[in-house]
Order: sequence, then structure tokens, then C-alpha cells
Amino acid sequence: MFAASVKDPSPVPSIHIRQLTTPYNSSFWGPALECCRFFGDNGLTLKVFFTKAAPFGVLWTLTNYLYLHAIKKINTTDVSVLFCCNKAFVFLLSWIVLRDRFMGVRIVAAILAIAGIVMMTYADGFHSHSVIGIALVVGSASMSALYKVLFKLLLGSAKFGEAALFLSILGVFNILFITCIPVILYFTRVEYWNSFDDIPWGNLCGFSILLLTFNIVLNFGIAVTYPTLMSLGIVLSVPVNAVVDHYTSQIVFNGVRVIAIIIIGLGFLLLLLPEEWDVWLIKLLTRLKVRKKEETAESSGDLGTGPQSRSRRARPSFAR
Repeated sequence: MFAASVKDPSPVPSIHIRQLTTPYNSSFWGPALECCRFFGDNGLTLKVFFTKAAPFGVLWTLTNYLYLHAIKKINTTDVSVLFCCNKAFVFLLSWIVLRDRFMGVRIVAAILAIAGIVMMTYADGFHSHSVIGIALVVGSASMSALYKVLFKLLLGSAKFGEAALFLSILGVFNILFITCIPVILYFTRVEYWNSFDDIPWGNLCGFSILLLTFNIVLNFGIAVTYPTLMSLGIVLSVPVNAVVDHYTSQIVFNGVRVIAIIIIGLGFLLLLLPEEWDVWLIKLLTRLKVRKKEETAESSGDLGTGPQSRSRRARPSFAR
């Protein structure tokens, strides 16, 4: 639209150009156009919207949809623990698609995550109800991992303004396309809507506010603090959900479930290790060895000087 207004010699577009070049508007349009270059040299076009923004809207919707359905099948503790496996899925996809560095410790963490999923399924005796719920959580974690890897592959890393623009575009996509799905299901008589008075608007608005806060903190918090610190929030949600489930539901923390929780949590923590953790560990061990040798040398030096000083003090008395 902006390019067309530049080419068109009519007076109306020239007014828009003067408005864009005023100091007031340039302070807004300059950073906005700069953020649009995040999607490519041509900025935000219709093709870019459907090729680089729409897939992320679909993946994000599937992530939340599968997650919410999983909560209806199994308790929130199991859901939060199993969702921690998305970190392992991100590593596996990054290793295959992005050709990231191979790390043995992360392979071990991925194996622990898979073993934890199997043990979590075994904890409830492979009932169809729990198996479906676990499959939904694993699918949600997989969609979240695919979202992150595709974002890194297609768009790279985003700054403050670029992240805000990207989230705004996802919101526009959800309004234009995702909201059409319930309408289509209603008119095709697949689903039926109850009276609007029966909808729990308080719970719905509260959930929307919490979800909005989660997205803002997750996407903008990475730009402010360390990503590892943000990832720890996922692990810390597990004990909180466990306490809530203990008092509000009939969850049974048997030995298999506790071991599965520990295994998945351990795998998640291993995935938080930096890529050069082995180099740092070798340097730390080397420093400790050097310090131990210095302390040993000092202590042996003190022991060696002790008898010499005594002999020097005894020599004058012996000479007498």
C-alpha cells in the first residue's frame, strides 16, 4: 500500500506521504517499518503473512488446544510434568533441522524424557483415559517444539519491537481465521451453543488474562533476563500443581509416578546446561587441582621450615 502511494501521483497519496514525513509520524512509522524488516527485505506482505506468520498461528493454537484437552483427561501435575518434555523435542528437532551441535548429555536428557513418558503411562495402568491424555500432552509439547524450531529457522531471533509485532500479527490471524472455526461448526450442526448467560464469563476472562500475562512474560522476559531462568518456571510449576492436586483431586503419588516425575525433571535440568558446560567443568576442576597443589606445597613448606627453625634455635645453646 505504501509503495503504491509513492508511485501514484494523485494528490491524496501525496498528503499521506507528507503526514508520514512529519516529525510526529516519523517517530512512529520509522521503528514500525524497521520492525517489519524482521520478516524480510520486502517487509510484511500478504505472502509473508501466509507463509511466515500463519503457520505459527496454527501451531500455537494446536499447542493450547491439545493442552486444554489433556487437562480434561488427566490431572494438572502429570500435564505440567509431561509438557517439560518439549525441551527434549526442541533439542532433537534442532539437531536434525538446524544442525545444532551434538551433545551427549542432551541425548541422555532426551532418553530420560522418553523413559519418563513411558513410566507416567505405566503409573495409571495403561488405561485408555490416561493414555489419551498423555498423548494429547505429548502432542502439545511437540507442537510447541516445532513452533520454536521453525521460528529459529525462518525468522531467527526477535528484538522487543519485532516480538511485539509478531505477536500482534498472530492475534490478527487468530481473529480472522481461528474464530471462524466455531462458527462453521455451529452452522454445520457439529456443535451447539448454549445460552450466553450459561457461559462462565468470570472464569473465561480470568483465564484470558492469565494466558495473556503468560505470553507477555514468556516472549518479552527472554529479552530482559536469561532464557534459562525463564525455563525454570516450567519446572517450578510441577511442585505447585502437585500441592494443588493433592488437596483438590484424588491423585495417587505412587512410586512409579514419583520416579517418572524425577526422571523428567532431571532430563529437563540437563537440557538447561549450556553448550560449553564441559569446558567450564574442566576449567573448574583444573583450578581446584592447582589450588590443592598450592595448599599442599604451602603446608609442606611450613612443615619443612619448622624443624630448621628449631635446630637454629638449639645450635647456640649446644655451642655453649
